[in-house]
Amino acid sequence: MVGTEVPCVPKVCAYITRNDRELLTFEATGHDGLQVPKGTIEPGESPLEALCREVREESGLTEFESVGHLAEDVWVRRLSPPKLYRRHFFHVSVEEDRDAWTHVVTGDGEERGTEFEYAWRELPPARDFALSLDDYLDRLEPVPPRPQASESR
Repeated sequence: MVGTEVPCVPKVCAYITRNDRELLTFEATGHDGLQVPKGTIEPGESPLEALCREVREESGLTEFESVGHLAEDVWVRRLSPPKLYRRHFFHVSVEEDRDAWTHVVTGDGEERGTEFEYAWRELPPARDFALSLDDYLDRLEPVPPRPQASESR
């Protein structure tokens, strides 16, 4: 198979945090382990546009405080037949009061109609993520606890 090029599917992955101390994760039937919002970059879409769309479709979140690109890699999902993903990881900060919620996935993808169970996890979370989605969690630095204000008498 000399000269056969394996296509590399472009993906985005979102590390969504609140208060610089918690990471948003989901679990769903048919998914192995914890996950974060992610998805395929559609033709004509930039990674940032795909990120915003995927987060909206998979979590329902639409308001971001900040967005920053963390990393890009090529990840091998399987060897035979080969399947490669070019993954773009982003850090997204949000203000969100809900501690947990269920979201029904929207959009046109194969997960449409699936219920994702969302919850916040303290940083750094346990390393039990599916699809190697925890590869860049070490780039999210947890903020030390705020000191308690001294009471004056």
